[in-house]
Amino acid sequence: MYLYLGGDTAIKSDKIIGIFDMDTSTVNKATRDYLSKAEKEKRVIYVNYELPKSFVVCEDKIYVCPLNTATLLKRSK
Repeated sequence: MYLYLGGDTAIKSDKIIGIFDMDTSTVNKATRDYLSKAEKEKRVIYVNYELPKSFVVCEDKIYVCPLNTATLLKRSK
């Protein structure tokens, strides 16, 4: 099954490790450092360039998307 993240991006559900809210999770410095490191390694993919509300961590990439976590969770079921 696939999870549609918006734009032209859909990912396989079995590759998802976690779905995180951008506002609450980036308060922690460790999370900001993790995202910064992943971006330097070119593992971060922006679904589009609207205001990001969540990010989805997969086995090999991190997707930053404008949909909130509740919407993504509903779509995943």
